[in-house]
Amino acid sequence: MLQEIKLKNFPEKISVIKAPGEKLQIHFYGPKSYNNQLALITHYLHNGELVKESSRQQAIKFLREYIGYKFPKIEIADSILYNPLQAGLFGDFFHIPFPDPVNYRFTFIDLFAGMGGFRLAMREQGGKCVFSSEWNSFAQKTYMANFGEMPFGDITKEETKQYIPAQFDVLCAGFPCQPFSIAGVSKKKSLGRETGFKDKTQGTLFFEVADIINRHRPKAFYLENVKNLVSHNKGNTFKIIKDTLEELEYSVHYQVMDGKAFVPQHRERIMIVGFDKRLYHGRENFSFPELGEPIRKIRDILEAETDSKYTLTNNLWEYLQTYADKHKAKGNGFGYGLVDLNGISRTLSARYYKDGSEILIPQGEGMNPRRLTPRECARLMGYPDNYIINSVSDLQAYRQCGNSVVVPLITVVSEQLVRTMLMENG
Repeated sequence: MLQEIKLKNFPEKISVIKAPGEKLQIHFYGPKSYNNQLALITHYLHNGELVKESSRQQAIKFLREYIGYKFPKIEIADSILYNPLQAGLFGDFFHIPFPDPVNYRFTFIDLFAGMGGFRLAMREQGGKCVFSSEWNSFAQKTYMANFGEMPFGDITKEETKQYIPAQFDVLCAGFPCQPFSIAGVSKKKSLGRETGFKDKTQGTLFFEVADIINRHRPKAFYLENVKNLVSHNKGNTFKIIKDTLEELEYSVHYQVMDGKAFVPQHRERIMIVGFDKRLYHGRENFSFPELGEPIRKIRDILEAETDSKYTLTNNLWEYLQTYADKHKAKGNGFGYGLVDLNGISRTLSARYYKDGSEILIPQGEGMNPRRLTPRECARLMGYPDNYIINSVSDLQAYRQCGNSVVVPLITVVSEQLVRTMLMENG
């Protein structure tokens, strides 16, 4: 009977009356999922002894409440709650395309996890994810569909950070690019006071990354961002990031790399890899891999048949052509991108869902071009075809792919990182 419980099928929000005047609220999805019991439970189910003892006890408490809600007349033995999988419970979280490796080589955490590109890459190297965080509810659903784990939510909240295990080997994060305010720093300097990374980065999402590195001191980190991070705010943004990481006593390696070596898309991103100087003393033998020329073409990622809904309407196609002509007359380069099927595309963006204009697929004489399908977008980012993307709408799938990392590029860099980390520390 207990085996019938499938937490994935619970409604988004339920209320359970525990006692007169007392109500248990259970939230499953949403921006406030740092209060999400499902995130805690799935992390416990997948990681067992690797979670903090306090997290483990909380998860067991929530499991008791869930099971008690479903089967109020059944007495629940502690042995079931401490070993729910052995009791045959919650198997729905393990019937997934991408389970963690059984014999893992290292542990990592996945911040700003998105649809899971970093996790795929680190998993390929034998890594086990012991904590994930992503605030977007739709990305959470995609992540859970593929890994059986609900990411925690807002990483800026202590309610979320408290669940990070005390120790892990690698921190992964594709954090958003934000400017840093130097007003507070300038004031302290004028008063002759020392400034640290908290003064320089407070209020940004990079601060959260630096704060977690400072608290937990992983052996290594792997950060990814847009190419423009290097020149953002006249180079000040990247300088503060690099200085901060070095202040935390990590060596910093960085390089702008283009995903076109693996997928038919021009997509330049900066890769930032670091190692703990207290362990490696700045002498780690790390280098970024050399990338070859593009070998895949756009036609290689196209589906054999597509729904007519992806073909542009006459009105939209006319608008895009008129818009492009207007800007061309002004000497601007703005316009749609009708791709050469034997070439590579422009960079896929998170706004692709709006009109698909940056990457349009020609369909022959007399036919309007079409957008890429969500599956084609996933292929363009290097995701395998068994990666589940239809747990959300096309709109959300487009957004997630446009915000994603190029998985095979992250994979080859992570291979170098892991080899260096294990060799130097082994």
